[in-house]
Amino acid sequence: MLQASPGFSLSTRPRAIARWLYCVAALIVAMVVVGGVTRLTESGLSITEWKPISGVIPPLTTAQWQAEFANYQRIPEYQQLNRGMTLDGFKAIFFWEYAHRLLGRVIGLAFALPLLWFAVKRQVPRGYGWRLGALLALGGLQGAIGWWMVASGLSVRTDVSHVRLAVHLGTALFILSGIVWTARDLVALSDNPLARPAPLRAMPALALALLAVQIVFGAFTAGLDAGYAFASWPLMGDALFPASTPMVAPAWRNAVDNPIVVQFIHRWFAFVAAAGLLLLTHRARQVRAHRAAAAVALLVATQIALGIATLLSGVDLPIAVAHQANAALLLIGAVAAAHAVSRNRA
Repeated sequence: MLQASPGFSLSTRPRAIARWLYCVAALIVAMVVVGGVTRLTESGLSITEWKPISGVIPPLTTAQWQAEFANYQRIPEYQQLNRGMTLDGFKAIFFWEYAHRLLGRVIGLAFALPLLWFAVKRQVPRGYGWRLGALLALGGLQGAIGWWMVASGLSVRTDVSHVRLAVHLGTALFILSGIVWTARDLVALSDNPLARPAPLRAMPALALALLAVQIVFGAFTAGLDAGYAFASWPLMGDALFPASTPMVAPAWRNAVDNPIVVQFIHRWFAFVAAAGLLLLTHRARQVRAHRAAAAVALLVATQIALGIATLLSGVDLPIAVAHQANAALLLIGAVAAAHAVSRNRA
């Protein structure tokens, strides 16, 4: 007699949990978009204190706004770049950083409270509690990473560390990937009580790794303002790579800290990542995951087009934000395709 997966029982609700996880994933995509606007509008250092609880209430009186503005006026970004900014100008950048932090709190509650409900009702399938708990813990760590990133720009620098920005974005997208993968496992369990969690296999892992590298260089590009270095494509100015680019030693530092080199890598590694993702779509079609394959192919083409448009527009805000949002959607599609391929051993 066939026996169900150890995670399945009549009291569990794998499909309901999967729907909830998809809602959280949508919130994370919104968070990535707001984070992109925050970075591109240079708003990230407008709030100079980390108040996880009381910070949910914004300044409400003129005196409170003046106090927040005074805090901002003490940091290098104001003193070296924004001296003379008006209170109204400060309120504009404060809005985006406040929205970013508030949305982070909303996501935390949107994850923690339903998880507690499902746990109390004993509706979490066996073997998934630890995974959901780990994702919740990573969400808490992400808040600390966000402050660690902001803190890098409060004393010496006039902006946040691009490396810490990459860690912050990378952690957010790792959480997003884990949520989508877990949701796909739960959908499979709901459809088939014999289903077990899908292992990440080599070829899908390679495609996701290539996409991760490209996303990291995207974060470096944003953090270094490297997108402004050359507003042309495919050439950078009048050459594939400007011969006059100043280089530093050791050589590897240029791939991390040199805006021109970072833009060059981000431009062309995109096609390496695209090749890996298109191979993944081929494997996905072999296992009849046609919707995931089509979504990834469309999102890859869109992402490359938006990347080129971002450069040619001189990093126009709506285009640049769309580029970042599409990256998050591409990651979701790639994770779904990778899950299908891994589950079906293509």
